[in-house]
This record gives sequence, C-alpha cells and structure tokens, in this order.
Amino acid sequence: MSLSNTLIDLDHNATTRPSAEVIDAVAHTMWDAYANPGSRHAAGRRARNALETARETIARILDAEPDEVIFTSGGTEASNLALFGFASGPTGTIALPPAEHPATEETVRMLQSRGWQRTVLPVDTDGRLVQDALPSLSWDEIRLATCLLAHNETGVIQDTEPLARLCAEHRVPLHIDAVQAVGKIPVSFRQLQATTMAVGAHKFHGPRGIGALLLRRGARLVPLHYGGHQEQGHRPGTETVALAVGMATALEQWSRERQQRTERMRVLRDRLEAALTEQCGPVVINGSREHRLPNTLNIAFPGCDGEALLVALDLANVCCSMGSACASGSSEPAPVLVAMQKPPEVYRASLRFSVGIDNTEAEIDEAVRRISEVVNRQRQTA
Repeated sequence: MSLSNTLIDLDHNATTRPSAEVIDAVAHTMWDAYANPGSRHAAGRRARNALETARETIARILDAEPDEVIFTSGGTEASNLALFGFASGPTGTIALPPAEHPATEETVRMLQSRGWQRTVLPVDTDGRLVQDALPSLSWDEIRLATCLLAHNETGVIQDTEPLARLCAEHRVPLHIDAVQAVGKIPVSFRQLQATTMAVGAHKFHGPRGIGALLLRRGARLVPLHYGGHQEQGHRPGTETVALAVGMATALEQWSRERQQRTERMRVLRDRLEAALTEQCGPVVINGSREHRLPNTLNIAFPGCDGEALLVALDLANVCCSMGSACASGSSEPAPVLVAMQKPPEVYRASLRFSVGIDNTEAEIDEAVRRISEVVNRQRQTA
C-alpha cells in the first residue's frame, strides 16, 4: 500500500491514541459501573470496587501503595497540586532545573509572584543534572525541589537519586514529574524516594482527562480545591471511574508488553535518526544519546528555520513539534536547548520527533523521504 499521502504521526510525546483494549474498558465501565463510587448502595459499591481495583493496579506497577495514588485530571493538575500544596506555608526557595515542563514553569512563576525565590539546578550540555553542583546549593533556604524524570522535549532521563538524597537530608519535599517517563521506561516511586510524582494516562495510550499524583505515606499536602472527601480529601469531586479504569488498563498493557514496546520504539527511533543523519546532513542530535527515552529524537538541521520546517512538514502530512505541545504557539527558542548552551543556529533549527508503537518501518522510511525533501529544499532557498 502506498504511503504517499498518509498522515504520519511522529509526535507521540504530545499524546497517544488510546488502545482498543482501553476504549473497550472505558466503555464497559461507563455502562457497568456508572454509579457514584461514594454512594452507599450496591451500584455505588460496584463503582467503588472498579475504582479501587484500578488504583491497586497502578500502585503495583509503579511500586507504590494504593493509598499513595491520588487520581487527578492529568499530569498538569498533579504537578499543580504538589507544588502549590507544598508551598502553602511561608515563602522560601524552590529548586529546579531550567526549562521544565510548562505545568511546572507556570506554577513556579505564580509562586514567585507570591514571594518565592527560584534557584537553578544546573544541567550540562547533554541536558543532565550537574551532580557535583548540587551539594553546594543553599540548602538552608530551599523549601521545595522539583525535576522532570524524563524531559518532554529532548527525552533526556535524569539521575534523580543524588537530588533525592539531598532533599531527604535537608527535609525538603521533592516532586518528580514522571509524565513523559511512565509507560515508556520502568518507574519505581519507592526507588525514586520522591515525596510526590505526577503521571498522565494519555502519554501511554490511556484516556485523556485522567492522571495521578503519587503522594508518599505520611507526607502532608494542602489541597487546591474543597468540596468533598474524595481521594482522601486531597482532590474533591466525584471520581471518574471509567477513566481511572482506562488508565489502569493502559498501564497494565504497557507492563505486559514493555520489553517488546521498548525495543520496537528504539529500533524505529534509531532508524529515523540514522536515515536523517545520512540524508539531511549536517544534523545535530540534542541531548544525551545514552540517557534518553527510547522513542524520542530531538534533532537540529542547521541552515534551516524550525518554524518554517514545522509548517512545511505539516503540509507534507508529518506530525512533529518544536517542543512541548503545552507551549505551542510560542516563537521563543526552546528554553531547554538554550540551557544546554546550544548555539542559535542549532536551537532555531531543532525539531522533536517521537515515535510510537503503532508506527511502522515503512512509515519511518516515508517520513525520512518527506523530511529530507523539505530540509534540502529549505537549505537551497536560504
């Protein structure tokens, strides 16, 4: 079958298509367990059982306790709940790397408007935390720390263990944004030693509108909203049972297939990278080649304009991005590439490609053909 006019989705870090198994689970739950899980009757108990079974599944796969899982509307709400919840008392300093996800960056800007200070956890040219610099920070002033486990734009995976150790030593809450990591690499909440961790279902073929904040037992968190006892008082409102079941189903499916999915995505990503390097050179690969998500390629085409490439590739039916979908519309260079000390000719010419389990080798080859045509044409006319 010809792929000449087919839409090729290479933007799976923005979102993923819910799997057929997830769609079936959501539909069945909406019909079979439609009642309010807080109701004290048989229909309510059926819904409560479905909700708690989903919670137990998610906790098991993420190496947490069921009562540590707080359902939210997604990763953004989870990070907001953690950061605002821990920052509800006296102001202080919050420590985080440069160029975190907008869910964190915008929250921190709001905290700064309320008197909080920001201190930077430095990163190297690969986008990884400079571990030697962490102990010398002003820990007496730091009251909160946060970090992406895997960067949504570069795919770079952080070693957060030294940061977690310092936070524990100084009794500083640590929030980990694992939204881009969960469902792509194994993640253990227990081993991370974080106080909280954000997760979003739509990044791993679950439904949109559901996520979770994992909150370590014994940690105190001031809620953002009021009006009900749900989620142990941390997040009021009638729980979306069907979406929680869909999230658990998607995570369970990933857990069963993790080795095959990881290997498949890595093969496709490497095929894309190798072919673009050969046919679109010179190129620059942004971020650590060793410590990155198996599906993510952030690549620069020097001599091109990233915005123009994005528009041309959209017209060529190739879905990709210049960074976070939550920051789309911004004409500013990707902050993470600036923080990694990339020169303007690199960060202005960078795109993010993120493959998914549904992509095929034929799609990758066709995408390379289209991308090469666009890149080479733009260079010729520059």
